Amino acid sequence: MSLTGTPFFVTAIVLAVLAVVLPLALWGRVRGPLLVRGLARLAMVGFAQMTAILLVFVAVNNANGLFTDWDDLLGREDHIAAAPDLGPDGLGGRRIADLPKTTQTFRPASAVPDARVRTTLLKGQVSGVTAEVYVWLPPQYDDPAYRDVRFPVVELISGYPGTPASWFAGLRVTERLEPLMRNGTVAPFILVAPRTKLLGDADAGCANVPGVVNAETWVGVDVRKMVTDHFRAVTTADGWAVAGFSAGGHCAAKAALAHPDRYRYAISMSGYNDPATEPDSITAKDPALRRANNPLTLLREAPAPPRLSLLVTGDGDDGYRQGLELRAAARQPTRVEVRRATGGHRTSTWAAQVPAVFTWLTTRLEGAGAAASRLQR
Repeated sequence: MSLTGTPFFVTAIVLAVLAVVLPLALWGRVRGPLLVRGLARLAMVGFAQMTAILLVFVAVNNANGLFTDWDDLLGREDHIAAAPDLGPDGLGGRRIADLPKTTQTFRPASAVPDARVRTTLLKGQVSGVTAEVYVWLPPQYDDPAYRDVRFPVVELISGYPGTPASWFAGLRVTERLEPLMRNGTVAPFILVAPRTKLLGDADAGCANVPGVVNAETWVGVDVRKMVTDHFRAVTTADGWAVAGFSAGGHCAAKAALAHPDRYRYAISMSGYNDPATEPDSITAKDPALRRANNPLTLLREAPAPPRLSLLVTGDGDDGYRQGLELRAAARQPTRVEVRRATGGHRTSTWAAQVPAVFTWLTTRLEGAGAAASRLQR
């Protein structure tokens, strides 16, 4: 039975109700020695507690898209076919222009409330990753007035644990943004959410680790190429952004700072700089990897200040202080804006920020990425 399906959710509800009804019906009818009666009643209490926990877990998981199936929950999934050393650029000596065009089929993403969200299983040509990617097209995409427009793209990175459904089921990003896209407040972005929990109970952190995982190449090369192959998307960096919350915020900042040739903008909500902030991070266990995958290190040691606009939100040590560190290290043309966001490290906090951070992104679109925004107005 599917972890996220309606049948399992209904089963959890039935079990929870049964766990309440049984003690009411049987508590006084238990017979036998005192020890037997005590154990039977203890079992009924334990059953009630377990079913209550199960029901809450299923409801929270369905609402936030934390795990997609049982293998995901139990840490048994493995989306890595190979993880060769791809070098600093993450391409292993290949050129993106020389790669064959991807051929994908898309189906409705049943795990999210918006029927317009589609999903595909992408086999990465360079990264060695095979995993699902969710795509949502803005309301203007099929409008004849926009038939010659290439749309800007935002890659959405979930926290850890998390799935591509997290942004759509938990943050309800399309529900909040579609009205703003229709009235011109927010540009009509293509939204793309790739899976970033790729290897059991380990956080890949959007990093390339030879022999383990090439998550950075998966997000920044394979997924990006699939989007430009299949949709009218801007192909240059000035039309691409990456946004994330929690561990996804760390990924967003790191991916953009490592590859300003691919992303012009990044949004980090409650993200962190030091990979060791996440105990399950695969880069935190090696000092060299930990340092190399710290956004602050990338910014400080960049050969030249990257042309990048970065928005960091959070409160205290939950993203805000880390944003101030990045801002202090930034030099033109790098721009870092830091905003305090109260509410704690939770989905509701990040969901409330969605309109504001996408409005910020819209006002900064430039070059090719601004085409759709200008047409909409």
